[in-house]
Amino acid sequence: MYEMSETMRALQAGLSLEGITMYLFWISTVAMGAGAIFFWLMQGSVRREYRSVMAVAGIICAVACFHYWRMSGIYIEGLASLFDGQGNRIEGAEIGTFPTAYRYIDWFITVPLLLLEFPLLLGLGSRGKSLFRNLTIGSVFMLLFAWIAEESALGSASWWSFYLISCAAWGYIVYVLYTQVSQRIAEAPAAIARSASIMRLFILVGWVIYPIGFLMALAGPGGESMREIFYNVADVINKVGFGLVCYAGVKALSDSESEPALRAAA
Repeated sequence: MYEMSETMRALQAGLSLEGITMYLFWISTVAMGAGAIFFWLMQGSVRREYRSVMAVAGIICAVACFHYWRMSGIYIEGLASLFDGQGNRIEGAEIGTFPTAYRYIDWFITVPLLLLEFPLLLGLGSRGKSLFRNLTIGSVFMLLFAWIAEESALGSASWWSFYLISCAAWGYIVYVLYTQVSQRIAEAPAAIARSASIMRLFILVGWVIYPIGFLMALAGPGGESMREIFYNVADVINKVGFGLVCYAGVKALSDSESEPALRAAA
């Protein structure tokens, strides 16, 4: 009898919770790849001093695209294990492996790069070293303790303790952005200041999706797949969306400064 391939078995999940999670892994992979290409192509449309902003935005999405491609494969393997060779769901079977390690490796690379966009966008140069250092330290602690929590027994005292420490580190990042960065935003051109202010909201509001998603693992059967849905949606918003806000600011500034020259030439 013909035996289905791993991917074909995974596709039998259809629009179940696990199936939707699989599709979102694929959508996220494409979104990150498209974001990387777009940001790199748009480097030539902004002022030279802001091209590094677009380059970093592209790197963030490219790194995430690779990791999402790998995470998709791992999730498909787990999902395929729920079905037999003929595509029938195995009663009581649950996904045993999730791409947690790959996800945190991705975050350890991309989160500091996301935070680097603030000193780059605001043109702080060497003055931005201390800001970037503080933000990086906060992000490393946030991710490290969150990963330890993920690897702890679900709902245990250590699971909750490390989760709360991670949330406190995120609070420190928000504190730094709303104290050390505020004066620099006030001094920046209007288009840049607007983008930087919205970018801070991504960290304050957009990053809330992650701790909420973390708690979805407590929801019983399917809770861990629900967690992956939250993480995937949050990543697209906070990587691609974040980069688009960066681009909108530097593009608006570049266009506003080129208009007088175009009028004079006319």
